[in-house]
Amino acid sequence: MSKLVIVGTVAFDAIETPFGKTDKILGGAATFIGLAASYFNVDTAAVSIVGGDFPQEYLDLLSDRNIDISGIEIVKEGKTFFWSGRYHNDMNTRDTLVTELNTLADFNPKVPENYKDAGVVMLGNLHPLVQSSVLDQMTVKPKLVILDTMNFWMDCALDDLLNVIKRVDVITINDEEARQLTGEYSLLVAARKIHKMGPKYVVIKKGEHGALLFHNDHVFYAPALPLEEVFDPTGAGDTFAGGFAGYIAKTDDTSFENMKNAVIYGSTLASFCVEKFGTQRMQNLPSKEVHKRLLQFKQLTQFDIELG
Repeated sequence: MSKLVIVGTVAFDAIETPFGKTDKILGGAATFIGLAASYFNVDTAAVSIVGGDFPQEYLDLLSDRNIDISGIEIVKEGKTFFWSGRYHNDMNTRDTLVTELNTLADFNPKVPENYKDAGVVMLGNLHPLVQSSVLDQMTVKPKLVILDTMNFWMDCALDDLLNVIKRVDVITINDEEARQLTGEYSLLVAARKIHKMGPKYVVIKKGEHGALLFHNDHVFYAPALPLEEVFDPTGAGDTFAGGFAGYIAKTDDTSFENMKNAVIYGSTLASFCVEKFGTQRMQNLPSKEVHKRLLQFKQLTQFDIELG
């Protein structure tokens, strides 16, 4: 089993969907990633920053899931990063209503000393220079570095993004971002171009249409599990990344065959995340429910083709 370091936002979200709306609730990439990874009981640390307005009960929630929070800086006189968004009826598109960087504007991540030798590093969606600074702090080259990013950094910090992409093993982005990063419409061609940028593995997320895993000339596709209700897609991509990273850290196996399992676990956990607002569904997720849904996944995807 490898140690896991997660770097990203721990934040407040306010969400509006066709099914309702929330006031400020717990959110942030590192939060969703951490909660998903905690399912695997790996030795995990979260690195982030919050303000004095961040409730102790939220920090306790992470600690109770065996996530080391010594790397979460608390700026007592500052305010916590806040994002507010409204989803359209299709739940695939959204409008950002408010973004307040607050303490995140001056975030200088500090990896705890006893995690600088972590085998797996999960770089959540942040400025590429912040992501690079985390890798600079590692005293041992990690077995696997996973990076998540978004189109915003492609628009305003492309050179910095390309520099950090050179240093990672796995990149997770959605289909729109893959096309923007490469200028290619075909996701096969886009993945090939991203391989040349540095990552050995490329994960392209397609929302309700599943995820693709690319490694050299190998391709693996995992569908999304059909769900009766989708209340809130916020954090689904981060939950996927957390399940993926947590499974790899647990199994300590970075082969392509094992990555397939990681994609399935990530997709399964993400399917729970969307069933309630924010982190509600992920906070108390019984193992038996996850196992039951994994069996559903197996039944959905495994069959024998009769060849004439």
